[in-house]
Amino acid sequence: MNEQQVPTLAVTLGDVAGIGPEITARSLLEHDELRTICRPVVIGDADAVRKAVTVIGGDTAAVHVVDSPRAAGNEPGTIEVVQDGPPLGHVPYGEISVDAGHGSARFVMTACELARDGLVDGIVTAPLNKAAMHAAGHTWPGHTELLAHEFGVRNFSLVLSAGELFFFHLTTHVSLRKAIAGITPTRTDNVLRLVGSFARALDRADEPIGVAGLNPHAGENRLFGHEDADVLAPAIEKARAAGINAVGPLPADALIPAAVRGEWKFVVVCYHDQGHAPFKAVYGDDGVNITVGLPVVRVSVDHGTAFDIAGTGLAREASLVLATRRAAELVPGWRQVWETASAGVAS
Repeated sequence: MNEQQVPTLAVTLGDVAGIGPEITARSLLEHDELRTICRPVVIGDADAVRKAVTVIGGDTAAVHVVDSPRAAGNEPGTIEVVQDGPPLGHVPYGEISVDAGHGSARFVMTACELARDGLVDGIVTAPLNKAAMHAAGHTWPGHTELLAHEFGVRNFSLVLSAGELFFFHLTTHVSLRKAIAGITPTRTDNVLRLVGSFARALDRADEPIGVAGLNPHAGENRLFGHEDADVLAPAIEKARAAGINAVGPLPADALIPAAVRGEWKFVVVCYHDQGHAPFKAVYGDDGVNITVGLPVVRVSVDHGTAFDIAGTGLAREASLVLATRRAAELVPGWRQVWETASAGVAS
């Protein structure tokens, strides 16, 4: 497969005070196999990339600035960067920086613009720091919500993935109190439709979708809360009537271990830590974060900026490499995911 046949992926650099530049440099300089499945183009800052290349003992001559993804080649041993905004090489590692916060948000916005213009086929994101982004005036809860805003979508879900396992989330970056309030019939309907469209795109339309209960024991006949019986159960029945093989609500403490054992491929969890805590405990660097509901593929690492080790050369690039591979795999079938997910979104 030559470079004209593989998808072009925008790799956003993340917060330059964190490990984003370092894991990007390692991924693109030390994993030549990525070039056989995609053409990666960094959206970010060349000075920050050069500094990271020095940290890992590489040659800064490998960093090339290009005007557009169309101008990028795909040669092993190179890092091609679309310079976005002022240089950020002055930003110290491991510290909250307004400049870095501006940059991390801007890199994502530029990648979205390139995707809207058809210049990239997907987006891979290195981690940003929410405190730095907020200090810079970009008050999105995280990457997922920023991306949804840039593409103007309302129905989307953060999806954690490892191998053939996918955890969809009804709510994510909100307080637990707001998460409970946010689990509505409409939201549940929309997410189950997202899961169904994603499963069909992967040729797994018949695969059962396990829906975790919100409350202990999935409410146990309303003994421990009414949401499972009054919100989740009717939405699941509605999805089943529409041909989506949803099952539940099931006690989360039974469903999630069963999913880890391979008994479920698609799982819907109710709130951030119900999915993230067990997923990260089991999969670590073997997991990635996918946003389903966008018109283009977006895959991210499943870890943060790691300010404590930034600039030390200790950061592991495994999750970013995996995210790049997963994005390249998903691009060919993504149109079906988007068209199905965007059709008939409930208000």
